[in-house]
Amino acid sequence: MFVICGEALFDVFAAGDTPTGLMLDARVGGSPFNVAVGLARLGQPVGFFGGVSSGFLGERLMRALKEEGVDTRCTPRSPARTTLSLVGVDAAGVPSYSFYGEGAADRGVTQAALAAIPPEARAFHVGSYATVVEPVAGTQRALIEREHKRSLISYDPNIRLNVEPDLGRWHALLDWMLPRTHLLKVSDEDLGLLFPGVAPATLAAQWLARGVAMVVVTRGGEGAIAWTAAAQAEAAPVKVDVVDTVGAGDTFQAALLTWLAEHDALSPMALRTLPAEQVKAALDFAARAAAITCSRRGADLPRRAELPA
Repeated sequence: MFVICGEALFDVFAAGDTPTGLMLDARVGGSPFNVAVGLARLGQPVGFFGGVSSGFLGERLMRALKEEGVDTRCTPRSPARTTLSLVGVDAAGVPSYSFYGEGAADRGVTQAALAAIPPEARAFHVGSYATVVEPVAGTQRALIEREHKRSLISYDPNIRLNVEPDLGRWHALLDWMLPRTHLLKVSDEDLGLLFPGVAPATLAAQWLARGVAMVVVTRGGEGAIAWTAAAQAEAAPVKVDVVDTVGAGDTFQAALLTWLAEHDALSPMALRTLPAEQVKAALDFAARAAAITCSRRGADLPRRAELPA
């Protein structure tokens, strides 16, 4: 069973002008929330470990999780507000985000909530701003410290400088995570923020030496590339008419984890010894899933039947 850790929120899109302002279209989202939904749609058993408000927006988030088949036994509820993310999309479909979440439920998860993690959970994914804002960040670190020697740990920095503008916090977390992470997926955009001018292959070699089993770099319209100690592989981009790229990285993450689960490769040793042709197959599967999301408005992730067996 997967457990996905982090924020659940509403992405709010401008849906057109009104006589006095704008019409807004609010959709359930948040990077970890999307990954959890993506795994469920791809047929994987998954739980969500993230704070959700007990208000009406939180009730809608909970209903969405349950309708998608996500296990909510470890989803703590709180009377705090729900984070809103205002999403602007440029002419190429690339989103920008403004977060309104100070004091929100997704940031207030304490270590007491760890007791609800299902005992059958053996793969954990963390990423985005919940990894660097307290107290939820400390709670996630405690979980990873407890689990990394017996479970698979997946990590996607998914940097959000408009939530935490101090790059030093993101650097410090990455440094702490490296010896505790087995699957590290990072976008070229995030690499440009963290390590401008440094070649991804150089960073991958350093991270593998620190203990990471597999490093995956996604490159948007240029595809993706992965390294292990024994293999390197690349996936070409999938051609698609892009509506927007909201949720594309989350889809890639969910699909990559799904491929690994379906091929009995959800362990550090399996990742380290995966042949290059299988690494490429995993990347191709994830890239195809992400392309489907890009062809639709918002984070509308694909279901298993939409992808090859």
